[in-house]
Amino acid sequence: MPENDTPIPADSAATPALTREALAQAALRVLERDGLAGLSMRKVAAEVGVKAASLYWHVRNKEELLDLLNDAIMASAEPPPRVGSWREQLRGYCWRYRRLLHDNRDAAKVVAGRLAPGPHLFRLLDDQLDRLREAGFSDTHAALTTYLLSSFVQGFVLQEQSPLSAAETGGTDRLDILASVRDRFLALPAETFPNLVDLAGELTEPNLDVRFEFCVERIIDGLAALLPPEQR
Repeated sequence: MPENDTPIPADSAATPALTREALAQAALRVLERDGLAGLSMRKVAAEVGVKAASLYWHVRNKEELLDLLNDAIMASAEPPPRVGSWREQLRGYCWRYRRLLHDNRDAAKVVAGRLAPGPHLFRLLDDQLDRLREAGFSDTHAALTTYLLSSFVQGFVLQEQSPLSAAETGGTDRLDILASVRDRFLALPAETFPNLVDLAGELTEPNLDVRFEFCVERIIDGLAALLPPEQR
């Protein structure tokens, strides 16, 4: 199987030659329309006007298609401006990555845990590593930090996009579910569950931006401890 993007003749003279880039873009369109559960080799082939067998010149199976899709999702990602402190720049990376995963349907499900480097991911990773090393992080800590940040943001978005309970799957509004859980906490016997009663409102805070910001800031505080005091 070729590793480059050499065009392969399509199924008819009226259909443009198929490339890996075209295949990835078609997979993105199917993902946006049908979600990850609805993504299939057959649908992607139909999207580019070929038979499914034509795809196997570029990818052996759906998993390899997801590898292509993983990098295609990163194509629209833009690193934050190189201004301000390293803290501000890492903060920008986290918020932008979260927004990217929300802007592309089921993107978090595609990229979580998948290490399939491609040209778009190369660009982002190298830029982030460069900033971390410039800030004074050791090579090991710079590498581990890229893993930490991507894993955190992916996990956070996966939780954001997962149903809170069977009630949400059944159509109940998310805010109504949180209000119901808060009421259940408040109804508990305070002598047995004093903390759940006292913190019922905080535990069911619906603003996920608040939670995300708290987590990002605590991660950055922890990373700062790896640097000499004058570089924090």
